[in-house]
Amino acid sequence: MGNRFKMSGYITTFQLTRGFFAALLASAFLYLAWAECSHPLPNTILALAALYLLLLGDQKVWMVFGFFIAIFWFWWIMMSFRIYGFAWAIPIGMLLVALIYSSLFWGAAVLSRFSAKRFRISPVWFKALFLLTASFIHPFGFDWLKPELMFTESYFGVEKWHFAIVLLSVALVISRQNVFYLLLAALAYQPLPSLSENTLDTQTLKLVTTSIPIDQKWDPKMLPAQVDLLFRTIDQAVKEKKKLIVFPESLLPLFLNQEYALLEKLRESSKNIAIVLGALHWDEGVPRNSSYIFDKGAMQIADKVVLVPFGENNPLPKWLSRWVNAIFYDGAIDYIASSTITDYTLHGKTYRNAICYEACSEKLYINHPKQMIVLSNNGWFVPSIEPTQQRLLLQYYSRKYGTTIYHSINMSPSYIIQKGKVIWKESR
Repeated sequence: MGNRFKMSGYITTFQLTRGFFAALLASAFLYLAWAECSHPLPNTILALAALYLLLLGDQKVWMVFGFFIAIFWFWWIMMSFRIYGFAWAIPIGMLLVALIYSSLFWGAAVLSRFSAKRFRISPVWFKALFLLTASFIHPFGFDWLKPELMFTESYFGVEKWHFAIVLLSVALVISRQNVFYLLLAALAYQPLPSLSENTLDTQTLKLVTTSIPIDQKWDPKMLPAQVDLLFRTIDQAVKEKKKLIVFPESLLPLFLNQEYALLEKLRESSKNIAIVLGALHWDEGVPRNSSYIFDKGAMQIADKVVLVPFGENNPLPKWLSRWVNAIFYDGAIDYIASSTITDYTLHGKTYRNAICYEACSEKLYINHPKQMIVLSNNGWFVPSIEPTQQRLLLQYYSRKYGTTIYHSINMSPSYIIQKGKVIWKESR
């Protein structure tokens, strides 16, 4: 073998190293943000280096890249298994996810090579085209792999045309072997705006951060304490002269529309302050994950539109879905998604309703909503990089659609995002 190590007689050390480091560079922005060391300059340079290594690589490099990008970006997905008592399934599940993305990138590279021979042009252009469109590929409905996410906190914009220019410049550097083509990337220049804290919103709006572990949240014995926390926090917000208070997803782990005494008390409280909170909704035999909006004694229910694959709705065939639910979820039935996106108006402002995962879906940003209230429960995945990745996705969409996002969270700090930038964050 000499100095060449082969994995199963297939991948050389060079290919393994290049694929690994391309994935590492493509993940640097995420871990810098997690460590609160994010800066546009290193983010920009590292992302460009990742694209260069990847576009230069062959199909084996792409296979390795897909494997490690899944590990670096999505290792947290299986963390919820520990809550169900299946910690042993975490490495198995992570391996399956890595193999899915490895196959996806390998297939893209093979197709690029075939197309290049067919049309007699460099395969780098087909690889660049795949990266440009990769955000439209959603394995099992999971759509968090967006290559342009690397530029969320960079000097470049996040629109598709921005990313196309960056890919064009890197592809030209490779195909023409001239580094000066990288100057074309300057056309994608769009730095984050300089913003000060929106004092009007922080003075009148209270975003509540809770720290309730999942095992306590769904423990019936803990429900009285959670209800007490709810009303104590509302009373305190009224004393602080807040006009709107927002609580996280599933603050009350029950079908709230069936708790008539509790509903009446919330309606009464809403005469002093508007209230948005997360709870379950039993809709004529259909379970839904929902936001409850109380204002001036009236109530509105906004049901979740985009459900978490496997976590809320199983995307597998029905016979296999029933088997998986029986083993991992105690036979629980799937939630049902609403077909209608909900907007609601409080104190003259219209907000798009979003619950956790769906706020990171393109579908929720149709018609470019000006404001969005997001309720999340990150307790399933902490400690991990998931809250950071979720925030970066919200920043990405805020930059892309101009949406101001108010995010109330359980088990990680709440924050406000405006024009792609965090302008306020809960101190902890």
